[in-house]
Amino acid sequence: MNKKELRIKYKELRKSLSDEEIEEKSLAVANRLIHLPIWEKNYFHIFLPITEQKEIDTEFILHLLAGKDKEIIVSKSDFEIRKMTHFLLTDNTKIKKNEYNIPEPVDGIEVPSSKIEVVFVPLLAFDKLGNRVGYGKGFYDKFLSECKEDVLKIGLSFFEAEEEITDIFESDIRLNICITPSKTYLFD
Repeated sequence: MNKKELRIKYKELRKSLSDEEIEEKSLAVANRLIHLPIWEKNYFHIFLPITEQKEIDTEFILHLLAGKDKEIIVSKSDFEIRKMTHFLLTDNTKIKKNEYNIPEPVDGIEVPSSKIEVVFVPLLAFDKLGNRVGYGKGFYDKFLSECKEDVLKIGLSFFEAEEEITDIFESDIRLNICITPSKTYLFD
């Protein structure tokens, strides 16, 4: 399937999920993360979910990161220049939804992309090669291209992998790992 078809399919699949299913599946994804060999890293970037889009609830992962005393980074998106600015999440960080209902930090201590070691990547769908489909704005591909070459890119999905995404671009950045409620996919 191509990206457009996958966006339609997975937005519909998400719409069918109840709040209880989202919570249960989000917890299952967080529980799978515990077993990954990533915990020697310190700087973890995580997205805050757009609840209206029924995204994975990352609150369980936030608790896991905080419990392991990790530096947690969240972003603010500039839709005019399609760029993300990254901030350290602290007890004093004020979070506010932007016009697209994306929860974002108002301001704070800025963190350069080069410091980030692990990125939890939001997605609508992914394939067995580690390619992903997002909302199509290119924010994460641009952000990931600014990170160090060895940054660990971990996709989080409610659903299992598609066989193949047929319209991949050279600028698309592949995942290293994708976690679903029932499986951990590792990509070369």
